[in-house]
Amino acid sequence: MGEPIQISQYKFEPLDKAKHDRAAFFCGKDALDKYIKQQARQDVDARVAAVFVATTDGKTIAGYYTLSQYAVDPGDLPPAVLAKLKTRRYSPLPATLIGRLARANTHKGQGLGELLLMSALERSLVQSREIASMAVVVDAKDDQAIKFYSDYGFIQLPDNPNRLFLPMATIELMFQ
Repeated sequence: MGEPIQISQYKFEPLDKAKHDRAAFFCGKDALDKYIKQQARQDVDARVAAVFVATTDGKTIAGYYTLSQYAVDPGDLPPAVLAKLKTRRYSPLPATLIGRLARANTHKGQGLGELLLMSALERSLVQSREIASMAVVVDAKDDQAIKFYSDYGFIQLPDNPNRLFLPMATIELMFQ
């Protein structure tokens, strides 16, 4: 899971406190800025989140995302989607959570948000072959984030519109 991925000029790799400059990161969303600066390292050490950063120079963080194991209650899924998944008898359902995803303001308009998401989805897919995960789940922070994820096929959960998911089977089709 810790293998660096090179996409265009960006290199995606696990957060390294000795190498990556967290203090300089600024995306304009206070909770996301604060997380990478003050909480990310502790979450990695506690093994509650894997934090991956995108850099162009190996030091300056252009963006980041977090991945964690997650569980979905089948009753939270729309019935039509649940029927397609053929997993009704399992409860809870194993999933992967993208807990946070942020792009630095200095990289706005360069497609980095999409690259971060694709890196997270690809990592999730690869890991799902070794540690079961039937979907990727996100908790969108606001309407802009809901639109962003919806544009990539994520489906809103009926009882929690800020929580969206994308079946792993759909993600697999994206990377064929």
